[in-house]
Amino acid sequence: MIKSFIFYIITFMEIREEQFVFLYSDKTRVRHFHKRIKNRILEFVVQLEILVKNKWQPVIRYDTRHGFAHKDIIHPSGKTEKIPLPVQDFNDAMTLAEEELHAEWEIFRTVFLKEVRDE
Repeated sequence: MIKSFIFYIITFMEIREEQFVFLYSDKTRVRHFHKRIKNRILEFVVQLEILVKNKWQPVIRYDTRHGFAHKDIIHPSGKTEKIPLPVQDFNDAMTLAEEELHAEWEIFRTVFLKEVRDE
């Protein structure tokens, strides 16, 4: 029996890291980070943050930590809900995260601020 093995050799020169901050308002921003080889996403974080009492607070975070694409809903109390994304291809998951935040950031912000007031 012949066994075959495929080895992938990745040099650090091929891995690209990119990081951005997008201001949605003076008190709302999205942090974006990803690593890629060519057009293939290896890992990412896309996080909505709002300014509360002069401190940037994470509200929603999409990432690939723990090896799968998921969304963390972060409450002012510190409680975090982890929800797997419906797509696990990291390219598709990152696109979903960007599109969802762009479309719904005001809703996420309003819900978070209501929870801050209710604490």
